[in-house]
Amino acid sequence: MLRRCTKYFLFPIILVLFLITGHTSFAQQQPTKSDPRYGPKDTLIVPIVVYNGDTLPARTLLMVWVDAPMPKGMRRKMEEWTRLRNAVYITYPYARKAGIIMNEMNAKLATMTSEGDKKSYIKSKEKDLKKEFADPLEKLSVYQGKVLMKLINRQTGNNCYDIIKEYKGSFTARFWQTVAFIFGSNLKQPYDANGDDRQMETIVLEVERMYRG
Repeated sequence: MLRRCTKYFLFPIILVLFLITGHTSFAQQQPTKSDPRYGPKDTLIVPIVVYNGDTLPARTLLMVWVDAPMPKGMRRKMEEWTRLRNAVYITYPYARKAGIIMNEMNAKLATMTSEGDKKSYIKSKEKDLKKEFADPLEKLSVYQGKVLMKLINRQTGNNCYDIIKEYKGSFTARFWQTVAFIFGSNLKQPYDANGDDRQMETIVLEVERMYRG
Protein backbone atom coordinates (compact mmCIF):
# COMPACT_ATOMS: atom_id res chain seq x y z
CA MET A 1 0.00 0.00 0.00
CA LEU A 2 2.86 2.35 0.89
CA ARG A 3 4.62 1.57 -2.40
CA ARG A 4 1.44 2.37 -4.39
CA CYS A 5 1.00 5.68 -2.55
CA THR A 6 4.60 6.61 -3.21
CA LYS A 7 4.16 5.79 -6.89
CA TYR A 8 1.09 8.02 -7.17
CA PHE A 9 2.84 10.75 -5.23
CA LEU A 10 5.83 10.79 -7.61
CA PHE A 11 3.76 10.60 -10.79
CA PRO A 12 2.78 14.31 -10.88
CA ILE A 13 6.39 15.33 -10.25
CA ILE A 14 7.65 13.10 -13.05
CA LEU A 15 4.93 14.40 -15.35
CA VAL A 16 5.85 18.02 -14.62
CA LEU A 17 9.53 17.36 -15.22
CA PHE A 18 8.73 15.59 -18.47
CA LEU A 19 6.58 18.46 -19.70
CA ILE A 20 9.17 21.07 -18.77
CA THR A 21 11.98 19.11 -20.41
CA GLY A 22 9.94 18.40 -23.52
CA HIS A 23 8.80 22.01 -23.79
CA THR A 24 12.36 23.30 -23.40
CA SER A 25 13.72 20.86 -25.96
CA PHE A 26 10.94 21.72 -28.40
CA ALA A 27 11.55 25.43 -27.94
CA GLN A 28 15.27 25.03 -28.56
CA GLN A 29 14.83 23.00 -31.72
CA GLN A 30 12.25 25.19 -33.42
CA PRO A 31 13.61 28.26 -35.19
CA THR A 32 11.67 31.47 -34.89
CA LYS A 33 9.50 32.29 -37.89
CA SER A 34 10.83 35.84 -37.91
CA ASP A 35 14.37 34.64 -38.65
CA PRO A 36 14.80 34.80 -42.46
CA ARG A 37 17.69 32.33 -42.39
CA TYR A 38 15.42 29.36 -41.71
CA GLY A 39 12.61 27.85 -43.73
CA PRO A 40 9.48 26.05 -42.50
CA LYS A 41 11.06 22.64 -43.09
CA ASP A 42 14.20 23.34 -41.07
CA THR A 43 14.62 21.07 -38.04
CA LEU A 44 18.33 21.46 -37.20
CA ILE A 45 20.06 24.77 -36.63
CA VAL A 46 23.54 24.83 -38.15
CA PRO A 47 25.97 27.57 -39.18
CA ILE A 48 25.59 28.62 -42.81
CA VAL A 49 27.47 30.43 -45.52
CA VAL A 50 26.10 31.99 -48.67
CA TYR A 51 28.14 30.96 -51.70
CA ASN A 52 27.18 32.16 -55.19
CA GLY A 53 23.65 32.77 -54.00
CA ASP A 54 23.29 29.33 -52.41
CA THR A 55 22.85 28.90 -48.67
CA LEU A 56 25.09 26.06 -47.51
CA PRO A 57 25.76 24.55 -44.10
CA ALA A 58 29.28 25.37 -42.96
CA ARG A 59 31.62 24.50 -40.12
CA THR A 60 35.18 25.52 -39.32
CA LEU A 61 37.44 22.47 -39.01
CA LEU A 62 40.34 22.16 -36.61
CA MET A 63 43.86 22.60 -37.95
CA VAL A 64 45.39 19.36 -39.22
CA TRP A 65 49.11 18.95 -39.91
CA VAL A 66 50.10 16.61 -42.74
CA ASP A 67 53.76 15.58 -42.85
CA ALA A 68 55.63 13.84 -45.62
CA PRO A 69 57.04 10.35 -44.90
CA MET A 70 60.39 10.45 -43.10
CA PRO A 71 63.37 9.80 -45.44
CA LYS A 72 65.00 6.40 -44.97
CA GLY A 73 68.29 7.88 -43.83
CA MET A 74 66.62 10.02 -41.19
CA ARG A 75 64.43 7.12 -40.08
CA ARG A 76 67.52 4.92 -39.63
CA LYS A 77 69.23 7.62 -37.56
CA MET A 78 66.10 8.01 -35.45
CA GLU A 79 65.93 4.24 -34.85
CA GLU A 80 69.60 4.15 -33.84
CA TRP A 81 69.10 7.07 -31.46
CA THR A 82 66.01 5.49 -29.91
CA ARG A 83 67.81 2.18 -29.44
CA LEU A 84 70.80 3.88 -27.81
CA ARG A 85 68.62 6.04 -25.57
CA ASN A 86 66.65 3.01 -24.41
CA ALA A 87 69.87 1.10 -23.66
CA VAL A 88 71.33 3.99 -21.65
CA TYR A 89 68.15 4.38 -19.60
CA ILE A 90 68.21 0.65 -18.80
CA THR A 91 71.92 0.26 -18.02
CA TYR A 92 72.91 3.58 -16.45
CA PRO A 93 71.58 2.68 -12.96
CA TYR A 94 73.88 -0.38 -12.93
CA ALA A 95 76.90 1.64 -14.09
CA ARG A 96 76.19 4.31 -11.49
CA LYS A 97 75.94 1.69 -8.76
CA ALA A 98 79.18 0.09 -10.00
CA GLY A 99 81.00 3.40 -9.64
CA ILE A 100 79.74 3.83 -6.07
CA ILE A 101 80.67 0.26 -5.10
CA MET A 102 84.16 0.54 -6.62
CA ASN A 103 84.87 3.73 -4.70
CA GLU A 104 83.76 2.04 -1.49
CA MET A 105 85.86 -1.05 -2.23
CA ASN A 106 88.97 0.95 -3.08
CA ALA A 107 88.62 2.98 0.10
CA LYS A 108 88.25 -0.20 2.15
CA LEU A 109 91.10 -2.03 0.42
CA ALA A 110 93.40 0.93 1.01
CA THR A 111 93.11 0.30 4.75
CA MET A 112 94.10 -3.39 4.43
CA THR A 113 97.67 -4.62 4.44
CA SER A 114 97.11 -8.38 4.27
CA GLU A 115 96.61 -9.86 0.82
CA GLY A 116 94.49 -12.58 2.36
CA ASP A 117 92.15 -10.03 3.91
CA LYS A 118 91.88 -8.22 0.58
CA LYS A 119 90.98 -11.42 -1.27
CA SER A 120 88.39 -12.37 1.35
CA TYR A 121 86.84 -8.91 1.18
CA ILE A 122 86.71 -8.94 -2.63
CA LYS A 123 85.17 -12.41 -2.58
CA SER A 124 82.46 -11.35 -0.13
CA LYS A 125 81.62 -8.26 -2.21
CA GLU A 126 81.50 -10.40 -5.34
CA LYS A 127 78.98 -12.70 -3.67
CA ASP A 128 76.79 -9.75 -2.68
CA LEU A 129 76.97 -8.26 -6.17
CA LYS A 130 75.99 -11.55 -7.82
CA LYS A 131 73.00 -11.84 -5.51
CA GLU A 132 71.85 -8.31 -6.33
CA PHE A 133 72.65 -8.00 -10.04
CA ALA A 134 72.92 -11.48 -11.58
CA ASP A 135 69.27 -11.84 -12.60
CA PRO A 136 68.70 -8.35 -14.09
CA LEU A 137 72.04 -8.31 -15.93
CA GLU A 138 71.35 -11.69 -17.52
CA LYS A 139 68.28 -10.16 -19.15
CA LEU A 140 70.32 -7.53 -21.01
CA SER A 141 70.87 -7.89 -24.74
CA VAL A 142 74.37 -7.99 -26.23
CA TYR A 143 73.94 -4.40 -27.40
CA GLN A 144 72.84 -3.25 -23.94
CA GLY A 145 75.84 -5.08 -22.47
CA LYS A 146 78.18 -3.10 -24.73
CA VAL A 147 76.56 0.15 -23.64
CA LEU A 148 76.86 -0.89 -19.99
CA MET A 149 80.61 -1.53 -20.36
CA LYS A 150 81.09 1.95 -21.81
CA LEU A 151 79.07 3.50 -19.00
CA ILE A 152 81.09 1.61 -16.38
CA ASN A 153 84.22 3.07 -17.98
CA ARG A 154 82.65 6.52 -17.74
CA GLN A 155 81.67 6.12 -14.08
CA THR A 156 84.88 4.49 -12.84
CA GLY A 157 87.57 5.78 -15.19
CA ASN A 158 88.64 2.22 -16.00
CA ASN A 159 87.57 -0.20 -18.71
CA CYS A 160 86.08 -3.53 -17.72
CA TYR A 161 89.26 -5.45 -18.60
CA ASP A 162 91.37 -3.41 -16.18
CA ILE A 163 88.73 -3.72 -13.46
CA ILE A 164 88.61 -7.52 -13.75
CA LYS A 165 92.40 -7.70 -13.89
CA GLU A 166 92.75 -5.61 -10.74
CA TYR A 167 90.28 -7.59 -8.66
CA LYS A 168 90.41 -11.09 -10.18
CA GLY A 169 93.79 -11.33 -11.89
CA SER A 170 95.17 -11.34 -15.43
CA PHE A 171 94.03 -14.86 -16.30
CA THR A 172 90.39 -14.13 -15.48
CA ALA A 173 90.56 -10.85 -17.37
CA ARG A 174 91.94 -12.56 -20.49
CA PHE A 175 89.30 -15.27 -20.26
CA TRP A 176 86.41 -12.82 -20.19
CA GLN A 177 88.03 -10.75 -22.90
CA THR A 178 87.97 -13.85 -25.11
CA VAL A 179 84.30 -14.40 -24.31
CA ALA A 180 83.59 -10.77 -25.16
CA PHE A 181 85.32 -11.13 -28.53
CA ILE A 182 83.14 -14.15 -29.34
CA PHE A 183 80.07 -11.93 -28.91
CA GLY A 184 81.58 -9.13 -30.96
CA SER A 185 82.49 -6.97 -28.00
CA ASN A 186 85.63 -5.75 -26.25
CA LEU A 187 86.24 -5.30 -22.53
CA LYS A 188 88.90 -2.69 -23.31
CA GLN A 189 86.62 -0.37 -25.24
CA PRO A 190 87.16 3.27 -24.27
CA TYR A 191 84.66 6.02 -23.57
CA ASP A 192 85.06 9.26 -25.51
CA ALA A 193 82.46 11.80 -24.38
CA ASN A 194 83.58 14.35 -26.97
CA GLY A 195 84.07 11.93 -29.85
CA ASP A 196 82.48 8.61 -30.78
CA ASP A 197 80.36 8.52 -27.63
CA ARG A 198 79.06 12.08 -27.84
CA GLN A 199 75.45 10.96 -28.38
CA MET A 200 75.68 8.58 -25.43
CA GLU A 201 77.05 11.38 -23.25
CA THR A 202 74.12 13.60 -24.20
CA ILE A 203 71.67 10.92 -23.08
CA VAL A 204 73.61 10.25 -19.87
CA LEU A 205 73.48 13.94 -18.94
CA GLU A 206 69.73 13.80 -19.52
CA VAL A 207 69.43 10.82 -17.16
CA GLU A 208 71.67 12.40 -14.52
CA ARG A 209 69.38 15.42 -14.33
CA MET A 210 66.64 13.04 -13.23
CA TYR A 211 68.82 11.77 -10.36
CA ARG A 212 69.54 15.31 -9.23
CA GLY A 213 65.78 15.98 -9.17
